[in-house]
Amino acid sequence: MTPPQRRRRFPKTSPEPAPRPPQEGQDTPEGPKKNPERLYVITGPDGTERSELDLVTLIVAHADPPPSATPEQAALLRLCTAPLSVAELSAYLSLPFSVVTVLLTELLTAELVTARAPVIRQALADRSLLEAVMHGLQRL
Repeated sequence: MTPPQRRRRFPKTSPEPAPRPPQEGQDTPEGPKKNPERLYVITGPDGTERSELDLVTLIVAHADPPPSATPEQAALLRLCTAPLSVAELSAYLSLPFSVVTVLLTELLTAELVTARAPVIRQALADRSLLEAVMHGLQRL
């Protein structure tokens, strides 16, 4: 037995034309097109050394964006008022990790941001601390 077929009350009179692919440099419905030329313009020539940043390095801004900052650098500084990882910054700005590291290296050399490793908790808690908590709970 086949399931009943649904029919439209008001059938379409003409089919919609298929969407045309975006032309070079044109934005797509998902957002602006990120082509290599645009990324090169954002980062500039890659002759400088990059800082040792990984995905979980936390970035904190110290100052407001200076007037000479590029729009991407200003956005980074505004986002980093609270500590954020490089991976989060890359996601928020929709830029590749490599581009964000180049931008952050420039901000680090200008001392507008600081980078620090994330706080890593110990795998096992201190035994004396656990015993003190246990004795405190027993006294309640």
